[in-house]
Amino acid sequence: MIIDDDALTLQLLGRILKSYEIEVPGVGRDGDEAVGLVREHRPDVVLMDLRMERVDGIEATRAVLELDNPPGIIALTSFDTEAAILDAMAAGASGLLAKTSGPEEIIDAIRQVAAGNGALSPRAARVVIERVRNSDAAKHQRESAARLADLTERERQIAIAVTQGKTNAEVADEHYVSETTVKSHIATILTKTAAANRVQLAALVVAAGWTVGG
Repeated sequence: MIIDDDALTLQLLGRILKSYEIEVPGVGRDGDEAVGLVREHRPDVVLMDLRMERVDGIEATRAVLELDNPPGIIALTSFDTEAAILDAMAAGASGLLAKTSGPEEIIDAIRQVAAGNGALSPRAARVVIERVRNSDAAKHQRESAARLADLTERERQIAIAVTQGKTNAEVADEHYVSETTVKSHIATILTKTAAANRVQLAALVVAAGWTVGG
């Protein structure tokens, strides 16, 4: 499902999803339509614009996530301010994407969120990194390091790659393995660390003090 008050964006996203045979059961043109549409259509994933005239995407995200068995929500933003990314994270968005993202990045994010893994664009990943670095690092480092302690070296490398905002395909190419193998590793990493999705994993990796440059 797509919630966006820009008709052109709705049309463009609709075409992209149709070309990848992803069903769009309904669209909303402002945040105040989100809850009703989700109740009616029960989508797996919602693409949610953050800036809308009547009810913004942050408020709409919070409302949708209060429903029973809510869908995963991917926040769409121009990323003109870091506040938008941080607000979307705080509201519970499972994915963060720039509106300028290419079709393959959008489709990969939808599939990741539908699978419960979450999705981070490189820009969002950088904001997460800086946010955590500027927080009370000493308070979180020991706890985060403990949650990551059981990862193997390969899992550690993949966790860092995820924190850099890399897609499964990019991680697979980097480590000369299949995307299926990468997905399996990520599922194991999320289980071991008790992270709900990639956004939470990224915050853990940075808080633990692991190197995530690149």
